[in-house]
Amino acid sequence: MHYCYYDSPLGRLLLTEEGGFLTGLRMDGAAPENALPVLSPVLARTENWLNRYFCGENPTMDIPLSLAGTPFQRQVWSILLTIPYGQTRTYGEIAGLLGRETMSAQAIGGAVGKNPVSILVPCHRVVGAGGKLTGYAWGLDRKAWLLQHEGWLAR
Repeated sequence: MHYCYYDSPLGRLLLTEEGGFLTGLRMDGAAPENALPVLSPVLARTENWLNRYFCGENPTMDIPLSLAGTPFQRQVWSILLTIPYGQTRTYGEIAGLLGRETMSAQAIGGAVGKNPVSILVPCHRVVGAGGKLTGYAWGLDRKAWLLQHEGWLAR
């Protein structure tokens, strides 16, 4: 396993990679045990993607991911990957896309909140009913910043 830190406008991010796949993108934290501080090809590609994103581009998501989670969490994360740049989906819309219209927002939110690769798997694009900003592991101020950066809050 390899890791590196990336200084973003939101703060210091920890990127982790294993076996040629990005496994984590989290706010500043301690590197995993037994991980080596190496800028692997996948981590270099991720840094390039983040540089482009934070410069206002909408880079193509072409980084190989390995997302550890339950089958339900992985289903939710696959839906997050389909939310276009600058757009949002509600927890209810995600439940509908899963064919579980009666599922609670909390159940969807729990899966969204466990996303190990924030920004690239855009959990910040999930909002409450009526576009209300709710729940974000990195704080609502960072969620608002990301949405504004993508032009969503300017509407």
